[in-house]
Amino acid sequence: MPTHFKSLYNHGFVRAAVCTPHVAIGDPETNARRIAALARSAWQEGAVIALFPELALSAYTADELFFQQPLLDRVRTAIADLAQATRDLTPLIVVGAPLAVDGRLYNCALALHRGRILGVVPKSFLPNYREFYERRYFASGAGVTNRSIRLGDADAPFGVDLIFTASDVPDLTVGIEICEDLWTPVPPSTAAALAGATVLLNLSASNVTVGKAELRKTLCRGQATRTISAYLYSAAGAGESTTDLAWDGHAIVCDDRGLIAESKRFAPDEGMLIADIDVERLAKERMKVGTWGDCADAGAARSFRRIEFRAEPPRDRDLGLNYPLERFPFVPSDTVRLDEDCYEAYNIQVHGLTQRLKASGIEKVVLGVSGGLDSTHALIVCVQAMDRLGLPRENVLAYTLPGFGTSPGTKSNAWKLMRSFGVTAAEIDIGPVSRLTLTDIGHPAGAGAPVHDITYENVQAGARTAYLFRLANLHDAIVIGTGDMSELALGWCTYGVGDHMSHYGVNAGVPKTMIQHLIRWVIARDLFGDEASQILDSILETEISPELVPATADKPVQKTEDVIGPYALQDFNLYWTVRHGFRPSKIAFLAWHAWHDAAAGAWPANIEAADRRAYDLETIKRWLRVFLFRFFTTSQFKRSAIPNSPKVLSGASLSPRGDWRAPSDGNARIWLEELDANVP
Repeated sequence: MPTHFKSLYNHGFVRAAVCTPHVAIGDPETNARRIAALARSAWQEGAVIALFPELALSAYTADELFFQQPLLDRVRTAIADLAQATRDLTPLIVVGAPLAVDGRLYNCALALHRGRILGVVPKSFLPNYREFYERRYFASGAGVTNRSIRLGDADAPFGVDLIFTASDVPDLTVGIEICEDLWTPVPPSTAAALAGATVLLNLSASNVTVGKAELRKTLCRGQATRTISAYLYSAAGAGESTTDLAWDGHAIVCDDRGLIAESKRFAPDEGMLIADIDVERLAKERMKVGTWGDCADAGAARSFRRIEFRAEPPRDRDLGLNYPLERFPFVPSDTVRLDEDCYEAYNIQVHGLTQRLKASGIEKVVLGVSGGLDSTHALIVCVQAMDRLGLPRENVLAYTLPGFGTSPGTKSNAWKLMRSFGVTAAEIDIGPVSRLTLTDIGHPAGAGAPVHDITYENVQAGARTAYLFRLANLHDAIVIGTGDMSELALGWCTYGVGDHMSHYGVNAGVPKTMIQHLIRWVIARDLFGDEASQILDSILETEISPELVPATADKPVQKTEDVIGPYALQDFNLYWTVRHGFRPSKIAFLAWHAWHDAAAGAWPANIEAADRRAYDLETIKRWLRVFLFRFFTTSQFKRSAIPNSPKVLSGASLSPRGDWRAPSDGNARIWLEELDANVP
């Protein structure tokens, strides 16, 4: 595997190290040595950022010692020692220190790189409540801009108007604030983000009290979400004085999607949290969110001095990937979150259908039930809608419409399901009308020839749709569509009929992998009783198939995933293509990390061990190629004509009235070329 593909730095990621050294109170030389050693470890791990806590060179709990000149002198000496000790290291090292400037003492963050002090950022907001008395010692840096400070034999930029940009890593710009700054109504990092900073660093002391760790995470997540950035937080730990307070060494890394990584707290000694940040995705997300730029244009972003440095990332090394990556991006592996998502998805779909029925004054629905996943889920939604509207379940007119390839197993499951739900159930054999149509149009199969081409298949889809719409006319009902978002993405539906067309499509905003989990969720909650749960379990175990061609001894039942690929991989490709617009090579990189080792990472709890599969890079690339061709070349005209359907997932609707508007006459050439050029 070429090294350029394996390195996270070639896919828009950067690595950061959040460090918590064991501090020695009032001993800057010892602290500098420990900080340098951790910075070297961060460099060896491939990090381009190494963050340390507030006042780490002196210790935060020095108190009145901050006014002692020997300590302040030794801090400056330690800064020079640290710069000298790290001159051969490439990470941006950000460390806290007290500095006297023009008769004032500031609580500062120093940014060092390759032995040079790039800049010094003072703390803006000083807490002077509860256990903190910082105004006793320090001056606020809130108004300090366009200044410089003499450190050693050189001047360094000094002020709250500094951001730091890597000239050789696209989208990596760093903003800095200190502890209490985050707790304020308008943190300084907000302005830094609006000025272009994608990674925000917080040097903190932050003593620990019961419940405070969760508050820290909430604040970090909130700031990362509001500013569409990564937020790194390093709290003081071992070595700080416990005269009246305690310290837990809490390290946090968040981005706008949530928590990326978190350290173990109360470590007895120093620690280092390694996390990877997708700065490319952050920059792309900002382009999509117009209000983010509007805030900057409205004056929320002040003028900043931009300091450049060369990060020199190790682009030729396989560093792995320390980033939370779900195998099923639409289906979280966290059990609590999965339960919440399933609850919301069902209610969105049911609410959408109930509103459509109330608005139209229609009290009945018609749908085809095949015994497969999609129609099963749609039937559940219809039943719940009737229950919510106080209408009898008999108002759900469910039809099984067996054709040339319908298997006894799926037909039996369809009947069992309809009976267990108490809906009005019936069967219409579409074989006769399909054969008549084939005969009328002169197709060889009309004369009995075993020609099972696309016409043969689509005649059945058309027959089913014709029956359902006329049944809706007959019974004053609307036709409920069963096709899902994965099928729309791949064009796996017949235009104008079948899974494509209906009066209202309840599943068009839900991908196949989520439908599988929604049905598992119904079973786990036993929403319809033991009998229904057993039938649903049988449906989940049935091979996904269109069942349009008769199975024979020489030709077994059709398997959808043999043609369009595993839905697990294709839903992964769908998410990263539509939600984030990633390059195919980056999607392949993420898919490989998510799927190449079945034993690594978390799985949704309701997937049995025997179903936990792995895919190698060759397989991932093969099916990604299929996805790209079908998504960008052959399917958009179908998506441009889909019926109304509720949006269920953030940023993932394929409706032309929602998140995805694209030309029907596009092509996949540039995506396929990028895939071939960059994925072995």
